[in-house]
Amino acid sequence: MQFTDFLPYLGWIIGGAFTLGAAGILASVHTTRLKIKNGYPLEGMWGQSLKPGTTSQAQERVALLTQENAQLRAEMGAMKDRLANVERIVTDSGYQLSHEFERLKDKGQEAN
Repeated sequence: MQFTDFLPYLGWIIGGAFTLGAAGILASVHTTRLKIKNGYPLEGMWGQSLKPGTTSQAQERVALLTQENAQLRAEMGAMKDRLANVERIVTDSGYQLSHEFERLKDKGQEAN
């Protein structure tokens, strides 16, 4: 094959390459737009963070969320302990036995 064989198709080859390149650029722009719209951080060519920058307001918000997270974790731990105690009491055979006595006593009083 010679160069003259490709000459009639040269316009299509250049047009296809241009279209493919433009599609890649538009896809990159669209991806960046979606990241901005949904609040994802933007990254540079080598992975460095570009946006959002760390402002005092953002740092304050992170500190408040961290504090709230710690409080919620402590509350969750306390609730787990309380639930474990309730489960232990309910599954305890002495509790079931006393509950059965109370039921029988109430049933006996109704009969009289």
